[in-house]
Amino acid sequence: MFSRKSKTLGGLVFLGLLIELGIFPPLLTSTSVFAHEVEVSGDVAATFHLEPNHNPRAGEQSRVWFALTRKGGQIIPLDQCNCQLAVYSHPHKEEDKPLMQPRLEAISAEQYKGIPGANIVFPKAGIYDLEISGNAKAGANFKPFELNYTVTVR
Repeated sequence: MFSRKSKTLGGLVFLGLLIELGIFPPLLTSTSVFAHEVEVSGDVAATFHLEPNHNPRAGEQSRVWFALTRKGGQIIPLDQCNCQLAVYSHPHKEEDKPLMQPRLEAISAEQYKGIPGANIVFPKAGIYDLEISGNAKAGANFKPFELNYTVTVR
């Protein structure tokens, strides 16, 4: 299987192609793009952000959001996706149960409208894995995806 490093590199290459072809314009208009993480799974890319400033604190509410984009640059709103979010302790095994599964809601963040987001309270300082997965609802057209992000909580 591919390492996390090669998946991230592949995602950056894919993102670069989208930018070069001019089909990922939301990224070009963002002033805080360097504070976000981008991952790719199949034909879905996601810009991930964790407020405040990717610096969550244990016991305090943090907001996480995912700007999902299908190949071609079109945003995938939550109402087109059967999306789930799971939070795990890091490291975790595939068979481990998540610590929590925050309910995703459609939010607006920066220039994105209707994207999946959730409020999370991390129980203690440490490293966590966030996994968002989903598939297309009827009428939407993208492949099932699974994206993983590692978060350090202070």
